[in-house]
Amino acid sequence: MKRKILTILVIFILGKAAAQVDSTTVAPKTNLLKKTIVPLSLIGTGILLSDSGFEKSFNTSSRHWIGNDFETSLDDYTRYAPVATLYIADIAGIKAKNHWFDQTKNLALSMILTDVLTRALKKNIYKLRPDGANENAFPSGHTSITFASGAVVYEEFKDASPLLAYSGYGFATLTGGLRLANNKHWISDVLAGAGLGILVTKLVYHFDYLFKWNPFINSKDMSLIPRYSEGNVGLYFSKKF
Repeated sequence: MKRKILTILVIFILGKAAAQVDSTTVAPKTNLLKKTIVPLSLIGTGILLSDSGFEKSFNTSSRHWIGNDFETSLDDYTRYAPVATLYIADIAGIKAKNHWFDQTKNLALSMILTDVLTRALKKNIYKLRPDGANENAFPSGHTSITFASGAVVYEEFKDASPLLAYSGYGFATLTGGLRLANNKHWISDVLAGAGLGILVTKLVYHFDYLFKWNPFINSKDMSLIPRYSEGNVGLYFSKKF
């Protein structure tokens, strides 16, 4: 009960703060409520299902279907897929909503804020993982981070390439599913993580006009290229002379 009350308070504060800022900004954007319906519904469903009989039954049934000995590290890689997709699409010349610098800025803000909120909730909500490894189950960090970056891909390409836009959510859904298959999370952890990641990104893009600074806006010969090597993730910066 304490866990559910704390989570509801956090989400309520986020929503209340967003509404207040939206109503007082000089050039407010509209439809903030519509943008948050889906992520808030996911979070709410996750809260309601947490520690429920349905959740435990779902875990038992899925483990029986998948196999109790199933284990894969693929989810450690798919969580970075939306980030790679974003920059590969840029390199390929697919039209995006924003300049690569603004994309990177929004991506960094979304992922950092999502990570901070996820860690804060994990630290204060002691929920045992289904495999008994620790009490950091709620919400799923892999899922929240991947849905945050997946939402960035969606925001950037939803007008130019809907298929590409939804691919970010596809990788995020796969990551959440693998967390369940690996017995690392309950269904409520994944749903709440997905909602949290989407919610943060939606808010970042809704208020991105408040931090519209781009020193490279006129530099079309510069680009960022994602890099992954030996467990380290980074970006190459390149410029044509």
